[in-house]
Amino acid sequence: MADEVDRPYAGQEGEINDKLVLDLAWERQQKKTFTAWCNSHLRKLGIQIKELDTDFRDGLNLLKLLEIIAGEKLPPAEKRGKMRVHKIANVGKALSFIASKGVKLAGIGSEEIVDGNLKMTLGMIWTIILRFAIQDISVEELSAKEGLLLWCQRKTAPYKNVNVHNFHMSFKDGLAFCALIHRHRPELIDYDSLKKGDDMHNLNLAFEVAEKHLDIPKMLDAEDLHNTPKPDERAVMTYVSSYYHAFSSSARAEQAAKRIGKVLNVNQENERMMQEYETMASDLLEWIQRTMPWLNDRSPEKNLTEAQEKLEEFRQYGTATKPPKSDEKAKLEAHFHTLQTKLRLSSRPAYVPSEGKLVSNISAAWKTLEEAEKEKEEFLRSELRRLQRLELLAAKFDAKASKVELWAAGKDEALVVTEDIDSSNLAEIMALDKIHETFQSDIDAENNRIAQLEALAQELSDYQYYHADDVNARMQVRQWEKG
Repeated sequence: MADEVDRPYAGQEGEINDKLVLDLAWERQQKKTFTAWCNSHLRKLGIQIKELDTDFRDGLNLLKLLEIIAGEKLPPAEKRGKMRVHKIANVGKALSFIASKGVKLAGIGSEEIVDGNLKMTLGMIWTIILRFAIQDISVEELSAKEGLLLWCQRKTAPYKNVNVHNFHMSFKDGLAFCALIHRHRPELIDYDSLKKGDDMHNLNLAFEVAEKHLDIPKMLDAEDLHNTPKPDERAVMTYVSSYYHAFSSSARAEQAAKRIGKVLNVNQENERMMQEYETMASDLLEWIQRTMPWLNDRSPEKNLTEAQEKLEEFRQYGTATKPPKSDEKAKLEAHFHTLQTKLRLSSRPAYVPSEGKLVSNISAAWKTLEEAEKEKEEFLRSELRRLQRLELLAAKFDAKASKVELWAAGKDEALVVTEDIDSSNLAEIMALDKIHETFQSDIDAENNRIAQLEALAQELSDYQYYHADDVNARMQVRQWEKG
């Protein structure tokens, strides 16, 4: 490539006949191709040139072309005018800029361009094309012309009747152009229907498709390629480089689109995970809130059966209801940390859950739940012990009360002084007194049992025995203490 750039346009071409550069057919091909190439860039500013040897003479369009293809701001042009000195100055600025990019312009001067020397102008444009359209092409450590040739070979290798080994005869029948298009946009050309030897059809098809669908200007004429024994290498290389840049730009755009799509997918996934976290946190907190009143319920049970049922209900909660919720909590925390990792890897800000739904909020609520569970279990077991004791006390009270009641049965008659007793009958009075003395002796003997009964009744009352009213009622029926 260095040889291509370093030599003057009219220099030697190695083994190629040095007089070919003067060939009018080549000159015509180059002029048409280079003009189309320049216009493909100048159109961005709404400028179109018609004649290379005249439209670049004042240097204004040349400076604009270089600014577009280099993406840099060049020194301002001299006053727009027809003075030769201004034109030479403008072209000189353009040539100096080209030289600053490492391109040698031996033999090409400002005066020749200003004077409309076509060969020098073509040589200048070729050096620009080499530097800005071909030099940066790189394929597997090969660059410029060799890299572009390797790219063509790799892309067209699978196609029949295509053997790219140069930039003149290998493209003469048009199949190489069609293969390049088909390789990247197979829907545009039915390659299998093409015939070798039908050069004009193949060339025109490729040029028309490239211009219409790929925005590649038609830089060559099918007639010129078909009728010229050996097409101009520079013209063909310039046109093929447009294919390379068009497809490379498309590939980069596709890769960029994929990257953007990937970013969008990552963002959507992150958003989905955020929403999922919010839902999981809300559900878990809601369950905790629904469960807390039940755990905090300390209503005493009425009997041992109910206490046992409540304790069994609590056991079911601990073995069946709570474990899935524990799993949900673990998944929630893992979900949160995974989300934060994804956000960090994608350089996104850390996720902050809604108010009250932080991981710390969940942990605090869970801790409160477990404390309530512990207190609930202690209460239920305490209730069970209380009711078990009450059942024993009630049974003991019933046994003792029954004995006392059995003893007291039939004693009422002995305690009643009827009108039938003759108060003057000393014998009856003494008999009655004897009965009372005997009864009093029995009561004295029963005092210990009655004291125990009272103690049992009091204990049943203290422990909130649900039949405490019945116990108290039995205790009120103590006629044996009267008399």
